[in-house]
Amino acid sequence: MVSFESIIWYLFLLDALGANIFVWLGYGKGIKKKLKGFFKHFPLTKGWALMYLVLVLWVGYALYRLGILS
Repeated sequence: MVSFESIIWYLFLLDALGANIFVWLGYGKGIKKKLKGFFKHFPLTKGWALMYLVLVLWVGYALYRLGILS
């Protein structure tokens, strides 16, 4: 049975992977020009995306050790 925590973690994992693909492949260049106000407060940089992915993986590891993720 899939728990609520694992569903939330998998959604965060998809988001973190999507953010990293978006940043590392350069898809954000055109969007940054259109949404300058948004990216002024929420920067789209490689460092933040990588740190987000590492934190999500760390939480996933903790959930795995607790037996929540299978």
